[in-house]
Amino acid sequence: MSNRRSKISIEIDLAANGKHTGYLRLPHSVHRSAYGFLAMPIVSIRNGTGPRVLLTSGNHGDEYEGQVVLTKLARMLAPENISGQVIIVPMLNFPAAAAGMRTSPIDDGNLNRVFPGDPDGRPTWMIAHFVETVLMPEVDYSMDLHSGGSSLIYVPGTLARRVDDKKTLDKILELVRAFGAPNCYLMSGGTELGTGGILSAAERAGIIGVSAELGGAGMVTPATLAITERGVRNVLSHLGVLAEKVDAHPTRIMQVDRAAHYAYAYDSGLFEPRVELGDNVRKGDLAGVVVFPDEPWREPAPVHFRGDGVVVCKRVPARVERGDCVYHLASDVKL
Repeated sequence: MSNRRSKISIEIDLAANGKHTGYLRLPHSVHRSAYGFLAMPIVSIRNGTGPRVLLTSGNHGDEYEGQVVLTKLARMLAPENISGQVIIVPMLNFPAAAAGMRTSPIDDGNLNRVFPGDPDGRPTWMIAHFVETVLMPEVDYSMDLHSGGSSLIYVPGTLARRVDDKKTLDKILELVRAFGAPNCYLMSGGTELGTGGILSAAERAGIIGVSAELGGAGMVTPATLAITERGVRNVLSHLGVLAEKVDAHPTRIMQVDRAAHYAYAYDSGLFEPRVELGDNVRKGDLAGVVVFPDEPWREPAPVHFRGDGVVVCKRVPARVERGDCVYHLASDVKL
C-alpha cells in the first residue's frame, strides 16, 4: 500500500464521543464548480470504549436495501444505546448512489472492484483508497450491505471470503451466524471480486469484514428490509455494541465456485427462464433459452448449468446480451 495520503477530508471528529453527522469532502473540480467537492454523508456514534464497527451501503448505487436500513439506524442510534463506536456511510460510492446506478456516472468506476484504489485517481478510486487507508484503520469490524441491484435478485444472504486462516474464518462465521440471513455465501479468492473488493480491503487492513446480498431487482420489500435491519442489529448485539438480545435465525452456510456456479447467455435476445430461486439443479440441466424476436424463425439458444447447486440468484431483465449472467448457484459446504 502506498504511503500517499487521501485527499478526502472528514468534517467530523471520529475520535469524539457522542453523535456527529457531516460529510466526507471529495475534491471535485468541474466546469460548473471550479473548487467544488462531492459531499458524502457520514455518521459517527461513539460512547466510550468497545468494538468499533464500520457500516456501509451504496457501494453499488442501485442496491437500496442497505441504504434504507443504514439511514434508519443513523437516525435511531444514540450514544447512550451503544458501547464502542458505529460509523455509518450509507452512500459509499456517492455518485453512483445519487444516480441509482451500479457504477459511477462520473468515471464509470465499480467501487467493489478497484480496492485498494488510488488517492490521485478518479473519484471511485479515491473513495476506495480512503476507505482502506483512513476508515478501516479506525475500526475493528466492517459490514458492507449489497443486493442484486437492478439486474439481479438474490435469496437474502450474507457474503464472506473463505479465508485460509481458521481463526479469522471462525470470527467471520460468528458474525454470519449472528446476522441470521437465510443463507451465507462463502466466496473463494478466484471469484470476480478478486483482490479488488471491500472484503479483501478488510483483510489487508487487519479487520474482520463481512458483506451481504439482500434481495435486489431494483426495489425493496418489507421482508428483505426486516432481514437486513434484524441482521445488522444482531451483529452489533453479538459484538456487545448494542445491549440487545440477538434474535437468532438459522443460516445455511454455502460456497460459490466461479467456474461451476454461474450460468451465462452466449447470445443476445430475450431470456426465457426454466428454473426459479431455490430450485436444486444439476450440471447440464437446462437453465433457460434465449429467444430471438427479431428472427422469429430462428431456434432458441439453450443455456445449461455448468455445475450442481441451489439457485440463489437470477437475472431480472429479460433482455440479455452475450456475457450476461442469468443464474448463480451455491452449494453446501463442510467447514
